[in-house]
Amino acid sequence: MSKNKRISQSVTVFHDYPLPETKATLVGYIALITDYDLGVPIPDLLCAIGEKYKKYEKGQWRVFTPRHAPENTLYGHLTFALKYEGIDLGVLKVLFDQIDPALIVNIVQSKPTGIYSRKIWFLFEWLQSEKLDLPDLSQGNFVALINDKLQYPGPSRPSRRHRIYNNLSGTQDFCPLIRKTDKLDRYIALNLSKTALDHIGKTHSDLLSRAAAFLLLKDSKASYTIEGESPPHNRIERWGKIIGQAGQRSLNLEELEYLQNIVIPDNRFLTLGLRFEGGFIGDRDRVTGTPIPVHISARADDLEKLLSGFFASYILLKDSDYDPVLMAALLAFGLVFIHPFEDGNGRIHRYLFHHILAEKSFVPTGLVFPISAVILEKIESYKSILEAYSKPRLDHIQWRPTDKGNVEVLNNTINLYRYFDATKQAEFLYECVEKTVNTTLPEEVQYLEKYDLLNDFIKNYIDMPDKLVDLLIRFLNQNNGKFSKRARKKEFFQLTDNEVQAIERKYEEIFQ
Repeated sequence: MSKNKRISQSVTVFHDYPLPETKATLVGYIALITDYDLGVPIPDLLCAIGEKYKKYEKGQWRVFTPRHAPENTLYGHLTFALKYEGIDLGVLKVLFDQIDPALIVNIVQSKPTGIYSRKIWFLFEWLQSEKLDLPDLSQGNFVALINDKLQYPGPSRPSRRHRIYNNLSGTQDFCPLIRKTDKLDRYIALNLSKTALDHIGKTHSDLLSRAAAFLLLKDSKASYTIEGESPPHNRIERWGKIIGQAGQRSLNLEELEYLQNIVIPDNRFLTLGLRFEGGFIGDRDRVTGTPIPVHISARADDLEKLLSGFFASYILLKDSDYDPVLMAALLAFGLVFIHPFEDGNGRIHRYLFHHILAEKSFVPTGLVFPISAVILEKIESYKSILEAYSKPRLDHIQWRPTDKGNVEVLNNTINLYRYFDATKQAEFLYECVEKTVNTTLPEEVQYLEKYDLLNDFIKNYIDMPDKLVDLLIRFLNQNNGKFSKRARKKEFFQLTDNEVQAIERKYEEIFQ
């Protein structure tokens, strides 16, 4: 296979996505995937060359003009992809596994100081852990590997051999990437961390302490509810206490296993720690017990390498200026996709949001963002962005059911878990953080302020114990500010009609 092999890509439909123009030509990653028959998930954005001299987007397609058309070769489409689409490590890894390394040597020798030939060279050696028979470069300016107009770069590390600044957001064994989008740029520009601090600065310390305690429990309960569980209050309190300590302990495998022990105190029916078998999320056939997966976990044999890469990438980003919410998205979603444990993965995944935001000082000290509570409100969107990762990958995982009703993965799938586009997940997380900062936190503080006003009124109006006043206000909240017939007959039968009416009027004045 020569470097000048032509890639013919004139089609009208690609993977059920009709091209915007009947004579459009596939280009970049899609051209490479199709021509080399690469078994990879289809990228979220697809590129084509149209007939018109107008660049536009339509659905999943980004259509370029004829003047953008690259040389119809391996080098041409790789260059187009890096220039206009960014870096897709999942596609590149499978491509490089398949092609003759001599093709890359030929590309570099033909353009030894070219920006894109150097990037291709670096990426090949980085992904393959293989040094090509090429001399180190001794001249030419260093160039950044990731184009920060296309993707969010990680910390920069020089590779003198290629005269490249490696600014990938991870390591060889775990490196999700996030595309630059208008939505994410808008969220980043909001500076939500400062907004949260401003809210706190205007809040009395006693009020803030009470809000923090409530939000801890709210987040803990929501995280269990998302998993379809209703544990006793002491377990909710226990997990809430752990969430409140997020960011204070080192993050490593021992810490994750410790968290699993907290989440699952009764471990009689499962093995704690890393899985020794396959894993999946989904249902089972009612009659046969055959798995019906919506997500298949990483192979148990791959967990050590994946988690080693996971923690190495965490260390890489921890002390950098990489955006904290983007970092939380990469790591927390990356962990839940790997699914390293038999059980507890979802709650630990959501705990990581708290840990990273606290450790990176995004969250004000002493406060917890109730992200799980916001996720619960957006549960369908949450399921959708989990499915956006899992569904395309099911087609690339060969498996068979085991006698225990589990799955056994038969092919090499490690690349599906270490290289993926986390853009949708990052946008969802930022959406949750924005709602937490601008809606949930202020509303909780406002509620407590109103609660205190009504509490003071009731105590000054009637001699009633604190516990009963709290119960009264909770009943009013649940019944739109009115005493229910049950409450009037049972808990508050001693109140006169005039007292009931006065309290209801005051509630309406304060809360509505």
